[in-house]
Amino acid sequence: MTEATTNRTPTISVRNLRKKFRVSNAAIGGLKTLLLWWKKRSVREFEVLKGLDFDCYPGECVSVIGRNGAGKSTLLAILARVYRQTSGEVKVNGRIAPLLELGAGFHPDLTGMENIIFNGVVLGLSRKQIRERIPQIIEFSELGDSINSPVRSYSSGMLARLGFAVAIHVDADILLVDEVLSVGDYAFEQKCYDRVDRFRKEGGTILMVSHNLQAVERFSDRCVWLKDGQMVMSGLPDDVLAAYLSDQASAQAEETSTPD
Repeated sequence: MTEATTNRTPTISVRNLRKKFRVSNAAIGGLKTLLLWWKKRSVREFEVLKGLDFDCYPGECVSVIGRNGAGKSTLLAILARVYRQTSGEVKVNGRIAPLLELGAGFHPDLTGMENIIFNGVVLGLSRKQIRERIPQIIEFSELGDSINSPVRSYSSGMLARLGFAVAIHVDADILLVDEVLSVGDYAFEQKCYDRVDRFRKEGGTILMVSHNLQAVERFSDRCVWLKDGQMVMSGLPDDVLAAYLSDQASAQAEETSTPD
């Protein structure tokens, strides 16, 4: 992190962030089941995030990497206020546009056009602002006449196009991206990455979760590696990716050498 970066106010500040989930080992299907099996039912807690500390700054793209189950998506969901942290502090300065999963926030029975309006309101735009941006959103999404069809008929690529097109036209300060840019044809994917690059150069903050290490290396200013809910390393993408790949290779070699 440069001296210039440390002198700026962070757009995202996370301190000792922890998240626990409670899981029951028996599903309750009705009153009879509850009465017969209540003594055998138990609830356990497991901690997904175990005391994370980091900051993100204006004009910075930070990528979060790690194996499945490391806590990456849970982190983004907390920042997007989908989940509430168990403990710790999260400070966000600016409007967030989340791209957490395909179709999130879309009503399947509404058309693409109606979902643009609905999502625009949810993300803080006035109806006038939404009307002014609708032509740009439709043009970027490249959905054509399908914009007037219910989104339940959309493919995963079409959902990604619509979700991304809305997110980048709401004057957000922070973009949360969880893998969705890897869906769709190559040309549109490159178009999204170009827009992400422009967003960053204009001072926007991007926090991205991705298993696409080439994209992480290309776009990130900094990389955060999570493992079992803890931060293993944070730094320049080349350094973090090298350590992560070495760890992956060691783990794979250990699994291969373990007898059945």
